[in-house]
Amino acid sequence: MTARDDDRPPGDEPGSGDAEYSATVLASHWIQRPVPDGTLVERPADAGTGPPPPTPPDRIEGTVLRFGPGVTAAVAHRTHRTLPAVPPPPPAPRRRRLRGHALPALVLLCVLAFLAWQRLGPSVAVSTVTVTARPTALGCDGTADVVALVTTDGRPGTLSYRWIRSDGTTSGVLSEVLARGQTQARLHLLWTFQGKGHHTARAELRLLSATPRSATAHFTYDCR
Repeated sequence: MTARDDDRPPGDEPGSGDAEYSATVLASHWIQRPVPDGTLVERPADAGTGPPPPTPPDRIEGTVLRFGPGVTAAVAHRTHRTLPAVPPPPPAPRRRRLRGHALPALVLLCVLAFLAWQRLGPSVAVSTVTVTARPTALGCDGTADVVALVTTDGRPGTLSYRWIRSDGTTSGVLSEVLARGQTQARLHLLWTFQGKGHHTARAELRLLSATPRSATAHFTYDCR
């Protein structure tokens, strides 16, 4: 026995194993290798690389909202230019306000002055009063037009008067307004008769204001 044979362990001698065992060399594609894992594993961020990236800003109606410690002066100036503040309306000029109050006051003063002038100023003066009847002879179922002509001095004013008829009737107090420069006023009375008969009628105008005066007109009614 050689030294090589002495180094062999027992049982490794040829023919001591399974008689049917034989060594087979497999091709490379028959060898099962470990399958690489396809799961993506996120690498942890290195603590020394710096702060995380800033959050993207949102946009609302044209204004950029920034999140962080503050807004820079340039951004604040740009935002101020983007949305300018609406200035309040300027106050109305003092002169315009005074003018707006002066007009109603002026109108009120004019009205008061006119009323005072009518009451306290010189009233109209009557020069003459004449009364005529047309026609002077009235037929059956006719109407007489009695006209009083009053002449004045042309001052403005109001004439108050009433008619008094011979049949015993009296009108209420009537008035006639005279404008400045008007020197005459015509006052009418319509007197209607009906039925048969003969009557001599008389109509009197009696002035109550200005210069108290009176005038009378006569006419006849004849129906047979």
